[in-house]
Amino acid sequence: MIAHRGLTLPDDTHAENTLASVASALSAGAVYVESDCRVTRDGVVVLFHDDTVERVTGDPRPVADLTLRELDALMEDRGGLLTLATALDGFPEARWNLDVKAAAAAEGVGRLVAPHAERVLVASFSDERRLAALAASADAGAEIRPATSAGRGAITRMLAATSVGSARLARRALDGIDALQVPERSGRIRVLSDRLIRLAHDAGAEVHVWTVNDIERMRELVARGVDGIVTDRADLALDALG
Repeated sequence: MIAHRGLTLPDDTHAENTLASVASALSAGAVYVESDCRVTRDGVVVLFHDDTVERVTGDPRPVADLTLRELDALMEDRGGLLTLATALDGFPEARWNLDVKAAAAAEGVGRLVAPHAERVLVASFSDERRLAALAASADAGAEIRPATSAGRGAITRMLAATSVGSARLARRALDGIDALQVPERSGRIRVLSDRLIRLAHDAGAEVHVWTVNDIERMRELVARGVDGIVTDRADLALDALG
C-alpha cells in the first residue's frame, strides 16, 4: 500500500504532501509514501504536487516563484511544509516514491536521495527528468541506484508490447525499470490487463496501480497479481488488506 501524498482524511485541516499528512500515513501503518517534488525560487526541493499553490492555499503564485520562507509561511496552518531533505531525514522509517514534477528539481532530488537510495523510488511522467535525477544521484555518490518507475515513453512502449504479446519487446521497454506504475484506464484506453501484469513480471518489474480508494477493487487487483496500490485511503487499505 502506497500512501498517495500521505494521508488526508475528509475532516482533516491539513493538506496533502505536508508534515502532518505524512505523519498521519505512517501512524496508520503505512511504510510507503508517494509524494511530488518541485523547487522553490531559491532552489530548495519541496514536496508539492501542483505547479501553483492556489488549490492548497488560495494564492495563485507558482511554487517556482516563491522562496522557501514564503512557501513555509503559506503552509504553516495547512499541515506544515516539507522539504525533501526534511522528509528523508525526519522520517527514516519511510520508503519514498518520489515524482519529479519539474525539470529544475531533478538535480536536487538526485543529490538529496543519494544517501537514502535503498529506500527511494524515483518516478516521473518524463523519462528525461527521471533519468536526470538518477544521474545526479550517481554523481552525488549513491552506493546503489534508487529504484525507478517507467515514464510516459516507457509505458507507451510497454503497451505496444502488450498489444502483440511480445515478451522481447516488454523486456526492452522495461530495461532498467523496477516498477510499472499505471492507472487501470486512461480515458477510453484500458491500460491494466492480465497480459501486461504477466509480461511486466516476466521482465522483472513490479506493477503498481494508481489511484485506488475502493477496498473491494483493491482486493481484486491484489488477486490479479498487482504488487502495489497507490491510494488516498491508506488507513482503510491497511486495515482491510494488511
